[in-house]
Amino acid sequence: MDQLTDRQKRLLSLIIHEHIHSAEPVGSKYLVDKYKLELSPATVRNEMVVLTDEGFLRQPHTSAGRVPTEMGYRYFVGQLMHETSLPEDVRRTITHQFSQMHSDLKQWMQLAASVLANQAHAASLITAPQPNEVRFKHLELIGTHGQQVLAILVTDGGQINQHILTLEEPASQEQLSILAHKFTQLFIGKNAHAIAAHPAGFTNLEKTIHNWLTDEMLLTDRLPTGEIILDGITHFLAEPEFSDSEEARKALRLLEERSMLQDLLSQTALPETIG
Repeated sequence: MDQLTDRQKRLLSLIIHEHIHSAEPVGSKYLVDKYKLELSPATVRNEMVVLTDEGFLRQPHTSAGRVPTEMGYRYFVGQLMHETSLPEDVRRTITHQFSQMHSDLKQWMQLAASVLANQAHAASLITAPQPNEVRFKHLELIGTHGQQVLAILVTDGGQINQHILTLEEPASQEQLSILAHKFTQLFIGKNAHAIAAHPAGFTNLEKTIHNWLTDEMLLTDRLPTGEIILDGITHFLAEPEFSDSEEARKALRLLEERSMLQDLLSQTALPETIG
């Protein structure tokens, strides 16, 4: 899709830049005055009509300026944005941050979301890699209170599912640990259908765990993606679209206060336990 003239491409880029910064429709006279274009407002307006007819821009209401459409944004990103690279000092900082992380997928995802949000000054969305078929890796069973048990399922993709189960009768931690080890050895590397089709012969306690495990594996298999991590909401709420929203300002203040509290807690060393 490269049917636009050089002048139309330039005008589309300017309109998108202005709309991103102001969240307001962009008019022809405004573009001519701000960028000292060697064009008349009428000529720019005619080009904007063409861009509108082609689907790159739209006019919110009569006599208003233009705003980009989804098609316009896609053309801008795919055809008009120049390739850029991060400065060397930023690249070194990011490399150092990742080098300090342990080999933990969730920590890597959280750091990636944070780095992306901070560099783009926008919200970021990270999804965990999801295999075509979920396979069992590990099971932990931890007694919590009475007949309640915390069941922790880990799959091959690193996804962790947790659920509180209520057993028909109490079970000791030793029993639970033995059962978790048994199921891990029995089902490691197997998919949801293989686990569901396992022959009967379980005790009542084992049936309870097996039924939950089967349901959880089938549910995880149906999910379109893995775990989702979001960052940079404060950047998102600071955009001009939300400048007049009192609810957005309240949310932004709460998120900033929460971020400050988390930073304070992370910088405060916990006292060592005296044994």
